[in-house]
Amino acid sequence: MKEHKFRLWLYAGVGIVLAFFVIFCLNFIFGQVRLRVDATGDKLHTLSPGTKRILGGLDSPVEIRLYVTQDPDRMPPEFKTHVRNVEDMLNEFRAAGKGNVELKKFDPEPDSEAEEAARLDGVEPQPTRTGENFYLGLVVSLDPRKVAIPFLTLEREKLLEYDLARAVTQVLVTNKPVVGVMSPLPLFGTQFNPMMARMGMQRQDPWVLITELRADFEVQQIPMDSTNIDEKVKVLIVAHPKDISDKAQFAVDQFVLRGGKLIAFLDSHCYSDNSQPNQMGINFGSSSTLPKLLKTWGLDYDISKVAADLTFAREINTGDGRQQFIPTFLFINQDGINPTDPVTAQSDNLLFPFAGVFTGKEADGLKKDILIHTTAKSQLVDATMAHLGAQKLADEFKPSNTQYALAVRLTGKFKTAFPEGKPADPKETDKPDAAKKDEKKDEKQADYLKESKGNPAVYLFGDADFLANQFSVQINPFFRVATPVNGNLTLVQNLVEQAAGDANLVGARARAAIRRPFKRLQEMEAAARLRYQSELESSTKKRQEIADKLREVQVKREGNTARIILTPEQQQAIKDLERQEVEQKKKEREIRKNLRRDVEAMENRLKWANIALMPAFVSVFGIALAVTRKNRTGAK
Repeated sequence: MKEHKFRLWLYAGVGIVLAFFVIFCLNFIFGQVRLRVDATGDKLHTLSPGTKRILGGLDSPVEIRLYVTQDPDRMPPEFKTHVRNVEDMLNEFRAAGKGNVELKKFDPEPDSEAEEAARLDGVEPQPTRTGENFYLGLVVSLDPRKVAIPFLTLEREKLLEYDLARAVTQVLVTNKPVVGVMSPLPLFGTQFNPMMARMGMQRQDPWVLITELRADFEVQQIPMDSTNIDEKVKVLIVAHPKDISDKAQFAVDQFVLRGGKLIAFLDSHCYSDNSQPNQMGINFGSSSTLPKLLKTWGLDYDISKVAADLTFAREINTGDGRQQFIPTFLFINQDGINPTDPVTAQSDNLLFPFAGVFTGKEADGLKKDILIHTTAKSQLVDATMAHLGAQKLADEFKPSNTQYALAVRLTGKFKTAFPEGKPADPKETDKPDAAKKDEKKDEKQADYLKESKGNPAVYLFGDADFLANQFSVQINPFFRVATPVNGNLTLVQNLVEQAAGDANLVGARARAAIRRPFKRLQEMEAAARLRYQSELESSTKKRQEIADKLREVQVKREGNTARIILTPEQQQAIKDLERQEVEQKKKEREIRKNLRRDVEAMENRLKWANIALMPAFVSVFGIALAVTRKNRTGAK
């Protein structure tokens, strides 16, 4: 009996040892094999097809040198997972490079050769809480060119693949495409001016849009009064062409006709243009359009109207700690984005503040594709009221049941907007020899284009504000690193790259803009606001009637005196009307309070449903499995 028990214990001990040995061997074997399964919906941890094409097309060895601090005492805890993700991504790059991507890893310890090499390569250390330096940067090298990423921040973790792929592309490309930018806005920043410094104004850095474009293209600033676009310019960006002259429009017209790609950002209410504040210092924005060109292309753009949409609107922080519902701030999800067009197929989570819309039918020979649009729960509102009366707009909102175009593309056969040739300078027509100059001008008009050649394309957006930093990125003041907060800049960069003929980086960059908004919740919120709309309108109308009656009985003057004579009946009537007006305002506040309560209740129900759904499913599955097993055991 004792011998039998001894054997059982011996077999159990040997089995445990063998199990540990097998697990150790399997762990060692599979540790040498990089097998990864990406279960995310958008395959966020799998290289995009564009990145694979870049790496698969390498014909020369590219070296990636990673400088990362290995000492766990000097590595901030929040970076441990990030470092592992960086190393995994670099291994993916090496595998996709098929022998043409060489990865080297260095630990820049203090006063070491590796630390000196990091500094020479442009990799910068960051101080930790203990005061020691922490390195996490890399350089991509293909002699004689190299591109450094000084520090791989946590904020740009979603852009890791894009940053690496772009660095590889930059060491490969010798001649960058030329992108022209024409705008009265300070996109290129402002130079230091002693006079401005005395007034407390500081130098402005270039917008992040320009900084990002410069990394991939040769960006050329084009003055607003230009009469000709350089032949080298392949893509032309026109941002908020406020008060653009006919001669400048002629230059844009000829650029399109010669086969160029135009990306124009018009605006009915450009909040980013603070060059013309009113007497009280309040910025009411400005408007811009391309009147001659749009008319020829068959489109209309009303600079006095902006789009409001209940589905895309959100409560935002107004800067004074309050949350306000602004229907003209459009947080556009996939319901307003063309999912089948290559330009917008990977776009999501856009923000268009105070955007205008395009109407009309395109001219003969042109094809119009709508890229971005509102929902049917939208309407056009006065641009000035959009800035001053957000609450009033929300209270009096009436859906038009129309989807308005916020961004369109025109392709096909373009015709010139200037059939008479280049417009004359108004200053020249007043001169005595204007006739002679007109004759010389006619001689020079023989070679101007009347119809397009090549494959031109025009992209029109009804908003220019969404390019601005405050509506597109968050800038870390310590690292001076910009992190996208939505898909605005991603959309523009993708568009420029596709227009310039290289779309390999589009997929990698678009992943940074992916969000998972509760679309169903957004629809429910819009429906709830519409339900309360009639109550608010009825209450507001009744309060206005009370106010009108109050004015009728309140004032009665005699002669030139300013004395107000009120009878006791009038005094009592005024008191009653004032009381009714207060009650009506209280009722309106109660309606808005109920609306907020219903919206918050919907959000909470949906959140709790998402939190409790999986545990409930597991519990039900477990109970069902236990019951099934019990029934089987009982049957035996």
